Amino acid sequence: MTTEFPFRLPIGAPDAEGNLHRDGVMRLATAYDEIAPMKDPRVQSNSGYLILILLSRVVTQLGELTHINPKVMENLFAADLAYLQDFYRRINSTGHSRVGVACPHCSTHFEVEVGRLGEA
Repeated sequence: MTTEFPFRLPIGAPDAEGNLHRDGVMRLATAYDEIAPMKDPRVQSNSGYLILILLSRVVTQLGELTHINPKVMENLFAADLAYLQDFYRRINSTGHSRVGVACPHCSTHFEVEVGRLGEA
């Protein structure tokens, strides 16, 4: 069973020197990952903060960043945050990062991995 999934952010997470980190790994969430942030005062005062804490728990690698924490998630560009939210939902609801598509020319149905956005 696969529990970790690679991804590539559309823009990249900036570090203190202005470098962008795009390649990462997200693991499947546990029940505790979804429950624990509810105790955090930042979530209690602003429910929008929940996704930042949750993502900081399940993103295990992001480029060369050594510590993935809510501050890293706070600094994501909106496109990257939206991408990670969708990726989180997909892998935790289906257990994989594939999506069904159809060829626009022949209508053949098949699945593609969506974890590597922006790759040729």
